[in-house]
Amino acid sequence: MKRLLLSLAAALMLGQAALPAFAQEYGGTLHLKWGTLDTTDFHRHTGTISLPHPFAETLTSISKDGSPKGLLAESWTVSDDALTYTFAIRQGVKFHNGRVMTSGDVRANFERIRDTVEAGWLTTAMEKVESFETPDDKTFIVKLKTPFAPFLNLIAEAWILAPESPGWDSNITQPIGTGPFTFDSWTPQLTLNGKKFPDYWMEGKPYVDAIEFDVREVADAALALRAGDYEIAGVPLNKIETLEKEGFNIEFQGGTSWDFISFNNRNPRPPFDNVKAREAVAWAVDRAEFSTIMAGSYGKPGNQPVGEGNFFYDATLDADDPHNKSDVDKAKALLAEAGVNPADYTLHMVSTVGSRSGPMLSQVLRGLGFKVDMKEYDDLGYQRALSEYDWDIFPGGSGARNDIFLRYVRLMSDGPNPGLWGGIQDPELDALINSAISTGNLDESRAFYLEAWNRVMDKLYTFSLGQKPSAYASSPKLHDMTIGFNNSAHRVDGGVAFAWIEK
Repeated sequence: MKRLLLSLAAALMLGQAALPAFAQEYGGTLHLKWGTLDTTDFHRHTGTISLPHPFAETLTSISKDGSPKGLLAESWTVSDDALTYTFAIRQGVKFHNGRVMTSGDVRANFERIRDTVEAGWLTTAMEKVESFETPDDKTFIVKLKTPFAPFLNLIAEAWILAPESPGWDSNITQPIGTGPFTFDSWTPQLTLNGKKFPDYWMEGKPYVDAIEFDVREVADAALALRAGDYEIAGVPLNKIETLEKEGFNIEFQGGTSWDFISFNNRNPRPPFDNVKAREAVAWAVDRAEFSTIMAGSYGKPGNQPVGEGNFFYDATLDADDPHNKSDVDKAKALLAEAGVNPADYTLHMVSTVGSRSGPMLSQVLRGLGFKVDMKEYDDLGYQRALSEYDWDIFPGGSGARNDIFLRYVRLMSDGPNPGLWGGIQDPELDALINSAISTGNLDESRAFYLEAWNRVMDKLYTFSLGQKPSAYASSPKLHDMTIGFNNSAHRVDGGVAFAWIEK
């Protein structure tokens, strides 16, 4: 049976039902401390999904509960064999240069992603494509070679830009999108600014005249939030109680972030070329202690890439994990069994600036007798360092993702930006993940993912620490700026287009 998914009308009706009794006000500049940007060519991003959406939109949008809703696609149908997706393109949508968007523009973007982007988030999805079709200006059809379960969720990161965007044939330098704000200026590691697009397709939106993102690496934005530098900011979990007492509103993402410890799998060096040495680290690490120090009462220790409440989570696998309780003596015995004298090694650790897990892991490793050389990097720097594979161990994290596949794709041999998990090269693991995404049956998909994760645990490619939420604090004068499933600043049912500032 065909599935027809209609979204915007229902979303807007729900939004209107929840509106406050007082009327929205227009004007002002919305200042946000929110995420980073790594490129102006949104098709080539390496993990930054938080900031493109206010400027360039996608066919689908991830709602608060993690399900896909229509953004530039008004609706869609999926054939019974799950191979053909037919999208009804929203009519009357204009690019920021004033030209009306058509299905041909959508097709041009999908073709560009397929043909010119290497190792991006959508690489696997595009490999599944048989053809794109545009029978008219209102219809975009994607035909797949095999079923691909994550497709609708993944294309929520396939931004639609005007093909006349400067640099289209090489590297886009000035993205021309359809979002509520125009992409005006970006200073890397400093600011990203945009003005209200007067011809935006959502009637009456946006409310504010401009948005300004502070994209600097700041560990704690709470002080600047109190000073009025921002109307909304991501804040550390340990500042929530204080900010609430001061009258700030707190909201959490629908999805959780995942904390883990990875080993260098692409170029493993002694002692971690021996799985027993890796397991020794797993025995020495106290998941509960790490979780408490990193996230307080908001954290949840666990051994999987998703947490409780997620369909793909397995409670039995979590409960039966012997590493849920640390045993340093067991760790030292394993090292001795492997013939490893920790004093002979200086471990090279990559960490992020302000990381809580980095110093903790360093302390654990030193407790086992290792010497540790820990280097801290900013958001772009640590990804670059990881991709060079001149390191031994990395305590990291990954934010909420649109689909469970995005947790697994970087574990694959040819996955995008695989450095966070040490560049795993494992054809058997690849096959399990491919099986998980190639079935339309969710139970079968879940079983394949769990089998894949069991392999990761057995090989100790990475060691899961647990899940934690991401929190945002907003000024009492900011209204209707709701937070979604992930850290995207704009979606069909909330975000910057709906936000307004009380004067």
